[in-house]
Amino acid sequence: MPSLNALKVSRAAYPKGRRGPALFLDGQGLNLQIMPTGSKSWILRFMLNGKPRTMGLGAYGDGSSGVSLAKARELAAEARSLVKSGVDPIGAREQAINAGRAAAALSIARAKTFKEVALEYVQAQEAGWKNPKHRAQWLSTLDTYAFPILGDLPVADVDADGVEEVLKPIWLSIAETASRLRGRIEAILDFAKAKGWRSGDNPARWKESLKHRLANVSRIKRTEHHPALRWEQAPAFIAALETREGVAAKALLLCILTAARSGEVRGALWSEFDLEKKVWTIPGVKMKAGREHRIPLSDPVLDLLSQLTPLASEKNALMFPSIRTKTKLSDMAFSMLVRGMNEVPDGKEIPWRANDGRPIVVHGFRSTFRDWCEEATSTPRAVSEAALAHSVENKVEAAYHRTDHFEKRRILMAQWASHCLSLEAV
Repeated sequence: MPSLNALKVSRAAYPKGRRGPALFLDGQGLNLQIMPTGSKSWILRFMLNGKPRTMGLGAYGDGSSGVSLAKARELAAEARSLVKSGVDPIGAREQAINAGRAAAALSIARAKTFKEVALEYVQAQEAGWKNPKHRAQWLSTLDTYAFPILGDLPVADVDADGVEEVLKPIWLSIAETASRLRGRIEAILDFAKAKGWRSGDNPARWKESLKHRLANVSRIKRTEHHPALRWEQAPAFIAALETREGVAAKALLLCILTAARSGEVRGALWSEFDLEKKVWTIPGVKMKAGREHRIPLSDPVLDLLSQLTPLASEKNALMFPSIRTKTKLSDMAFSMLVRGMNEVPDGKEIPWRANDGRPIVVHGFRSTFRDWCEEATSTPRAVSEAALAHSVENKVEAAYHRTDHFEKRRILMAQWASHCLSLEAV
């Protein structure tokens, strides 16, 4: 027989002189527990698989604010029924709570659209992106291709059919953009899963999903590289470049002679150059790989810099400021310069073109340098790759890579400058 009633429970108080919780037995393992603070709650004691267990049933109280005696007996009866069936009522309750949380998360996900999640992902990640253009490129490709199809769809409902619908129209025609877009969608969906807004496999992942739906582009056509000047023509091009006036021409000359990226040259500061030690040190924040890069300066490069020294207004000034805006030269300044050097009368063949006949572009000069290293010198690959500030792709090799081959590169860059300034090499 139960030993408690509603009046006894409401009047029960913590016994004087007692230490620890005080228990008032109701029967069949159900107890009213009173703590020294006076707080009351219900606990159920039972045996499961030969081991004693204690389960809390909630704080005592009437109405929605707590558990009454009648409600406690009801909860205890349900728990004992589970125990009789060999089920742990504590574990069953935890599963129910987790299921409720999952259902709540799914409900939130139903209200979270792909576009909303994408914008949250960009906001969460952009602090780690070095280039502001990266954010613009992310949003541009999503705006153009993904949002019109997936944007208003609940992120939990994005599936392989939807991803395929986004990618298929551009998969072959603009393969590089499509590949980047696929990776961005994959990252957004991984982010959504980490937040609990979707579950299951990622439908934008290539190996697990899309390889069975889209053609393998690498097997259909090679990546189209920037059209590069043949290394044998470099001396003639340099001779023509030296006849050009203006800041862009001198900046492009430095770009070619150092095999640096155009952005590194356009953003070069006088403070990065140590003319006595003959070295240009580019901070890691300016480098594609995020690591500091040292470039040995050959004598022809030092001669070029000596011509520019009078233009230096202060140590931290730009080496090649725009004459009009006094800010960094735009990439278009280089492009227009090279295009101008290829302007010829109608019917006449352009002088500066790649092997496939395309007009050369500024970004191709690094390939010109690389080809020269391979075909005209016995330079080890590791040295030429270090000169181009390329990362070591093989993780094992990278772990043991401890040198930037600086002194070997000093010899190499002197040879390259000598080749570029030697018309006899044509």
